[in-house]
Amino acid sequence: MVVEYIRYTVTDAARRQELVAAYKEARASLDAAPECLAYELTECEEDEISAVLRIEWISTEAHMQGFRKGPHFSSFFKAIGGFVKEITEMRHYTLTEIHHRK
Repeated sequence: MVVEYIRYTVTDAARRQELVAAYKEARASLDAAPECLAYELTECEEDEISAVLRIEWISTEAHMQGFRKGPHFSSFFKAIGGFVKEITEMRHYTLTEIHHRK
């Protein structure tokens, strides 16, 4: 499993609401994609212009070759594509042995 982090900087308050609305629409594509294990969109409490989408994928290859080339990507991108210019980071991370969930 890998974790993709997509960090957004959205300076306009109305636009931040639009980002959440876009992901409400896009989540149907993530739900339908077998490559996607989990996801969450978070907004920063200390810096309101920052938001992070965290997606757990089976693997980077499953994301890049499966999801992005599969039937669910076009509807996903249609929903969130207007926010691409506000992405400040979009990378895959591998878990280390330092992790815990309660």
